[in-house]
Amino acid sequence: MIYAPIEKPEEWKRFLAEPEKQWKKGFSAYTIAHTWQNANGFPRRIQKLFDGVSLISNIRPLLIIPEHKVPLPGGSRPSQNDVWVLARTENDLFSITVEGKMAEAFGPTVEEWRKNASDGKKKRLKFLCEKLGINEPCKGAVRYQLMHRTASAIIEANRFKAQKAIMLVHSFSDTNKWLEDYKFFANQLGVEGEAGKLTHVGPRDGIDLYIGWVSGDAKIN
Repeated sequence: MIYAPIEKPEEWKRFLAEPEKQWKKGFSAYTIAHTWQNANGFPRRIQKLFDGVSLISNIRPLLIIPEHKVPLPGGSRPSQNDVWVLARTENDLFSITVEGKMAEAFGPTVEEWRKNASDGKKKRLKFLCEKLGINEPCKGAVRYQLMHRTASAIIEANRFKAQKAIMLVHSFSDTNKWLEDYKFFANQLGVEGEAGKLTHVGPRDGIDLYIGWVSGDAKIN
């Protein structure tokens, strides 16, 4: 795979799964493209979140890829992450997946997604549970999207020989809409998820995992 540099937010549109539907003001794809493209490194509020964690405070991005696809077993459709970042501190390399959110939900719950599940879906869910250290049967109320976004961070950490992985929700909702879904997912990982906080989950598949929720500014010029 050969990547070309992007010079303006509008160039993110061509990577979207459904550009005509997703590329609109008020939607997370449009907002996250402008926020990240116009930042010098990490967007300000994300850098502030990282600065509050002593072992990560000096983290800097090395590579930022929009709409990054991570293959998963049990089907041909990959996990398409809004942003993937390879970053480093003085001592560690990080794989970071970012899921942008405004009013849109996190998609179907596991219960909805696995209804009349094919063998492929069963294989994928088993893989995700093992990767995340979630005991099966996985609770049906967990949002499937949060599972494969977090697994993507771990998978890419292993691929790039990174020591740590972060799954970050970058919310542009004034009311932190869907935060309860994030908290429920965090609980399944054995931790408490909070808005504005990076939470240390611990080792998963040999990678030290963190998850976080940060609020961004939805007003784009």
